[in-house]
Amino acid sequence: MVNQTDIIKSTIILRAMLPVMKILVSDDKKMNAKFSGLNAKVQFKAKNDNDETGACLIFKEGNLEIEQRICSNPDIEFTFSDIIKMNDFFCGKPVLPKISGWLNFFLLVKIFFLLFGMKILMPDSRPNTPEKKRLKVKMSFYMITTALSQYNKAGDSEMVKWTKKQPDRIYQISVDEDIAAYLRIKAGKSKAGRGTYTKKRPFVHLKFNGVDGAFPVVMNDVDMVTAVRNGLLVIEGSPEYGRDLGDFMVRIQNMLV
Repeated sequence: MVNQTDIIKSTIILRAMLPVMKILVSDDKKMNAKFSGLNAKVQFKAKNDNDETGACLIFKEGNLEIEQRICSNPDIEFTFSDIIKMNDFFCGKPVLPKISGWLNFFLLVKIFFLLFGMKILMPDSRPNTPEKKRLKVKMSFYMITTALSQYNKAGDSEMVKWTKKQPDRIYQISVDEDIAAYLRIKAGKSKAGRGTYTKKRPFVHLKFNGVDGAFPVVMNDVDMVTAVRNGLLVIEGSPEYGRDLGDFMVRIQNMLV
């Protein structure tokens, strides 16, 4: 039986996890070469009561966009009987969806390659090259800031209570000049963005000491308190609200695991 947690989880997967595929395709050299020049549409969808929910991967000349809709005439379509099975599939569990478009075999192989590449987000994926570590850190922080916003929009009671009482505030995460993301909260509404928010000073700013400082936190080798003590992280702003933000991050991560 599908419950509210399943719905929230599917929202985070479709609207926060899938969009970071764009980073994987653009930043990973092997992945970028594999999709170079490709034009195709790949649909993921699941039945939800009497409706359907899903997202469509749209490749245009090798550039990937993710649209939150059911697209028409996809080249390949992955269909799940319910959102629980779709959630399990993207969280690495052995679920086999119905696949349409087997005649596009080479495209299907590319998509499986892409899905396998997304395993870099899993807690047990420990890349050992500087390039892969950087990729994991970037994808993780871009995903988690979007996931926090979607967690609020999907109606988690504790997150809604936390955001509702706040005025216009920016929660910034930064690793270096190229890796930064933020969450904006205003009177219960939330919006995630990439880069550094420049219109006002962050209410809370998590400043990591480069990729090497962020990687142990992403891998859960150390918690934020230990990261601060070891010089991997500086937290500027309200420590109480910074702690709350970290707690919500852990809840989302546990939900996806």
